[in-house]
Amino acid sequence: MNDSPVLRLRDAAFTYTGGTGVSGLNLDIMPGEAVALIGPNGAGKSTLLKGVLGLVPRTAGTIELGSRVPGDGAPDVHAATGMIGFLPQSADLDPDFPITLEQVVMQGRYRRLGIFRWPGRDDRAAVRGAIATVGLAELAKRSFGELSGGQQQRGLLARALASEPRLLLLDEPFNGLDQPNRDALIATVRTLKTRGVAVLVSTHDLDLARRVCDSVVLVNATQLASGPVDEVLTLSNVQECFEGVEVEIDEHTLVVPDHEGH
Repeated sequence: MNDSPVLRLRDAAFTYTGGTGVSGLNLDIMPGEAVALIGPNGAGKSTLLKGVLGLVPRTAGTIELGSRVPGDGAPDVHAATGMIGFLPQSADLDPDFPITLEQVVMQGRYRRLGIFRWPGRDDRAAVRGAIATVGLAELAKRSFGELSGGQQQRGLLARALASEPRLLLLDEPFNGLDQPNRDALIATVRTLKTRGVAVLVSTHDLDLARRVCDSVVLVNATQLASGPVDEVLTLSNVQECFEGVEVEIDEHTLVVPDHEGH
């Protein structure tokens, strides 16, 4: 396995026009490593993910994606981010639109296909593999709108996987999932790690971070702590990160009340 980081941030900041954003980011994500990005509402978690994608301007520091160093120009950003798969918080599909799960997942190949090429054998194989990875092979021909919310979420993850990314960005992927779909998504992340895919997952679920992630980054407008899960998810660190939010602790897990991440 390649011993170079898939993603490296050094003193990086990503800032929207108007001044809101996240700063002080120092992070290496290796192939096959899953990193949890944890922080309260408005902490900058989604901003960080969109910054890596080139959708929010980098206003300080450096970013490296594999061997590429994206500049501020769109061509450089798009060339480097071709290696990234992204699962956003909210779906961008009308559930009533007549399209199958297989067709939704094929959308993940469009960046590779370009404008004038039809899907070929390799594209269809990648789509079948992505659907199988998320455990929905038997539903490939089913209308996307007929799937449960959890199955649709897994289908959108398959769309992100169809591009065969080296880095997968997940923005609060477990929100609203029932236990079977939650377990299936956890199993998928573990499978991707064995294949050498690097995963950066924004979540407020500390139990999830312990179950599937190797390391954690705590952010609240700036990076507060990072490192192995057991070293970073301490009561004092989480209380500092979620200032003003009650934090409970039992013998296994630190628990922060549910909320939506941003």
